[in-house]
Amino acid sequence: MKKRLAATLLAALITGCSDNEVGDVSLGVFTLKDIKIENLKDDIITGVTCHIASIEADFSLADPSDSSISCRQTGDITPEMIAKIDKSKSGEVVFKKSKSIFFKSMKVRRIYDAENQTLLYLSYTTKETDGSFKHSLSTVPLWGTKAYVEKPVAQ
Repeated sequence: MKKRLAATLLAALITGCSDNEVGDVSLGVFTLKDIKIENLKDDIITGVTCHIASIEADFSLADPSDSSISCRQTGDITPEMIAKIDKSKSGEVVFKKSKSIFFKSMKVRRIYDAENQTLLYLSYTTKETDGSFKHSLSTVPLWGTKAYVEKPVAQ
């Protein structure tokens, strides 16, 4: 009985409510799994908001790896913001959340596609599940923002 209570309390701490949570959809009466939807504000590119949907299993030591991400421009994006970001091919992690006590986490990485002047937001898990690393991608084009640079017309 004590072990079951300890596991229940640990699971409650791991799956606690997030300050970023904007949605919680039950998957049914006979399951303890829910789809949680969180918003993520990019700390550097403050004009971008992402919404991440992932399954969380109450009273489980590991959440499923599936997730999806959708990012949109929700404010100004300036050249100064773009100047501050990591422009390497691997980009930089802008969000990280533990999905298990067994070292699995979900990360969101921002990558800049300079040729197309587009921000890529890649959501992925760090542990292989059923032969796959689960991932999802969303893009935010800079077209129409202050950060967009007109390309010279070839003559």
